Amino acid sequence: MSNFKFQIINPLLHNELRLKIMVALDSLESTDFMYLCRITDSTRGNVSVQITTLKEAGYIHVTKTGMGRFSHTVCRITNTGREALHAYEEGLRRLFSQQVPNQEEPQTEQEVG
Repeated sequence: MSNFKFQIINPLLHNELRLKIMVALDSLESTDFMYLCRITDSTRGNVSVQITTLKEAGYIHVTKTGMGRFSHTVCRITNTGREALHAYEEGLRRLFSQQVPNQEEPQTEQEVG
């Protein structure tokens, strides 16, 4: 039996919206919340949830100024976030370059169905 396992990739970044936010912040260094909503074509609620998840992971830093309707939120990627994003990218490259070994034993009908 083979010990082969696929390359493990970061499940936190394996979410389309979180990945878009991280790629944007990696390029821009920092940007405001509304710009992230526009470039990801996502709602404020969805972006807010994903920003909270990324912040709790230590991948981004969030600064809020003002209050209520007049608040301004700026997001900035952290060194930890940048390292995680680049490791995720490398992990995907390795995943696609892996060669899955041939099946060593033919499957029985019970294993197939």
